[in-house]
Amino acid sequence: MTEFIRKRTANAKNDILSGLTVALALVPEAVAFAFVAGVDPLVGLYAAFMIGIITAIFGGRPGMISGATGALAVVMVSLVAEGNAFGAEGENLGLYYLFATVILMGIIQMLAGVFKLGKFVRLIPHPVMMGFVNGLAIVIFLAQLKMFKDANGDWFTGSQMWIMLGLVLLTMGIMFFLPKLTKKLPEALIAILVVSAIAIFGDLDVASVKSFIIDGSGGESQGLKGGLPQFQTDIFSKVPFNWQTIRFIGPYALILAAIGLIESLMTLNLVDELTDTRGNANRECMAQGGANIITGFFGGMGGCAMIGQSLINIKGGGRGRLSGIVAAMALLIFVLFASGLIEQIPIAALVGVMFMVVIGTFAWSSFRILNKIPVTDVIVLIAVSALTVIYDLAVAVIAGVIISALVFSWENAKRIRARKRMREDGTKVYEIWGPLFFGSIIAFNEKFDAKNDPQHIEVDFVESRISDHSAIEAIFNLVNKYEAEGKSIKLKHLSEDCKILLYKSSPKFREVIVEDIDDPRYHLAENPEAFTKGLAEYKL
Repeated sequence: MTEFIRKRTANAKNDILSGLTVALALVPEAVAFAFVAGVDPLVGLYAAFMIGIITAIFGGRPGMISGATGALAVVMVSLVAEGNAFGAEGENLGLYYLFATVILMGIIQMLAGVFKLGKFVRLIPHPVMMGFVNGLAIVIFLAQLKMFKDANGDWFTGSQMWIMLGLVLLTMGIMFFLPKLTKKLPEALIAILVVSAIAIFGDLDVASVKSFIIDGSGGESQGLKGGLPQFQTDIFSKVPFNWQTIRFIGPYALILAAIGLIESLMTLNLVDELTDTRGNANRECMAQGGANIITGFFGGMGGCAMIGQSLINIKGGGRGRLSGIVAAMALLIFVLFASGLIEQIPIAALVGVMFMVVIGTFAWSSFRILNKIPVTDVIVLIAVSALTVIYDLAVAVIAGVIISALVFSWENAKRIRARKRMREDGTKVYEIWGPLFFGSIIAFNEKFDAKNDPQHIEVDFVESRISDHSAIEAIFNLVNKYEAEGKSIKLKHLSEDCKILLYKSSPKFREVIVEDIDDPRYHLAENPEAFTKGLAEYKL
């Protein structure tokens, strides 16, 4: 028991300090995303708290931070606007439709976990991952530039701009040089405290968290002050449970669930690489889904993993579940008891932290490898980066995976080969090399000449595999074509799984497939263990 506790508290100090830093960075992010979605700041803060603590406890990746995110907020804008149109002016029905959508989104995400769909994140190629990281770094950077503008959208000028830039650079400087002096202090938290002290005690005219909230709400919000999240009983009375509602919120819930899972699982992969550990993708799907269901019932806007805050946590030394729990609980404490203090933090300090996150997030190595990797991978990397900035993460990743899959199929389609030879008895043998699937069917068919071939034909598949229905149909048509010419055709060296596919598709194949084979190559291909054993004996 002592050993169990010791292992889980070994990094407690780093987890707690890193969690506090993340909580400070979560405040303006959650508020900003709430404004983007067109809802009250507390809706974003409650989402950050509830999703953060549930995924920290039950998620599949310790150290990963979840909360309200911009990728989801941009989709919620039209949802809230259309929902408001269903009711009278001022009734604010859009907010309740948002809660209902978040609940359905959570259910879809939990189903993804139940059916173990999280494993499909492994199919995301590395160029897509690098493009995602670079694109997201650019998105985070561009989002911070908005902090250099006033409520009217005009850029700061004069001393206001210089003070803002000076505090941002000071924050970045502290975060860069402090680890070189000592690694025992969390650089992001120290930087925020130092810059906040300078701004407050120096009575500098700079934008603070409070001014950011008030300006973002058009002067309607009084700040962060709020109570505990309340169960939203009005959802059941204001949102009718009928087919029309499902048709309205269903597509939004599906899109939000997909974006949330893609961003969460890709962030999980990134944190895995940074920490050299392995998270559980399916468990993360379940946790994200459960968190969104609860968030929807308690008045939150929903969310997913946050790459910026996750990187702040990891770089601050946060590795365990405690860091995420501390971040979520600290955020709630800020809202309940310390809103006045948090509101005084200059936005410049938080912008400086996020700029350092951008520098740490961007895969600078991608510039070095551009001339060392295939051109198609370069295209995928750049396309995913651009699409992440222009559209959103889900579109970028899906497009990147599709491009990579098409390139892979095209390259494999070109690898089909047929070596032809004649036996002494006049039988023509076609030795097939390469994968036989939908992409290589045309090239496969071009290898044969049924009209001019001799009476007896053998097709040797010892170096080939039948991969899909298109391949089965191609072989079936090939057999029929030779038989229509009155010629004999036999299929040899098919693996067991290929024979099963062909036998299931048509009984005709039992007449043309040769079962009795004495070629040692075939048996080695069929039995990898025998091949390994034979290789070991050969070396001895």
